[in-house]
Amino acid sequence: MSFVFEELDFQHTPLGDISLRKRGEPRLGGKIVYEVKLGDEFLMSSLFTASEIALATLGLGALDAPELDVVVGGLGLGYTAVAALDNPAVCSLRVIEVMAPVIDWHRRGLVPLGAQLVADPRCTLMHADFFAVASAAGRGFDPAAPEARVHAVLLDIDHSPSHWLNPANRDFYTPQALARMAAKIHPGGVFALWSNDPPHAAVTDLLDGVFAASEAHVVPFPNFYTGGESSCTVYVARTAPA
Repeated sequence: MSFVFEELDFQHTPLGDISLRKRGEPRLGGKIVYEVKLGDEFLMSSLFTASEIALATLGLGALDAPELDVVVGGLGLGYTAVAALDNPAVCSLRVIEVMAPVIDWHRRGLVPLGAQLVADPRCTLMHADFFAVASAAGRGFDPAAPEARVHAVLLDIDHSPSHWLNPANRDFYTPQALARMAAKIHPGGVFALWSNDPPHAAVTDLLDGVFAASEAHVVPFPNFYTGGESSCTVYVARTAPA
């Protein structure tokens, strides 16, 4: 069995150097793994996608509207976006990503799900700062339709609400900023948030202070490196019904 390693792309960004690489994992029989690093920190891996998929299934599973307009904050390797598009009720999906190279990887087909996302007419990849767009007062997520609301916002950018990819992101996790985002969501809609940390009362208290209700879901998944099980958290908050 040969060991495979290839750096597919390396770019400078305002947040630091970002790289996409593909390698074989000898502990899994040479399985090809895609990984993203920002500086020296691993951001994501195609080995661990269960919680990214659960962000979409849990968030959208809380809705029963026949047609859904959805926003995803953070493109990553595309697993949350593809899981959202697997829901037949989704009629539009806007993925907001601050790092232009990540969008470029999908458009160039450098990542496994890129071609699928780019080819889906329901999907729009938007290069912007999700936090700036979400917390801006008086306009929605679509620059062409600033009054439009969405049914769900699925957020997977920071490691957790207290461990940020960019220190400036901390300003989003406040009642004021979350309330401005909630105003862009239809009554009875959903805000779902991914976190690498266990459920924390401070997060549910924050969400409950802005939304009508919230709950925390622990998402377990096998950890191939430890031989055991790891978990992440998906918070699902609901806006008040009409």
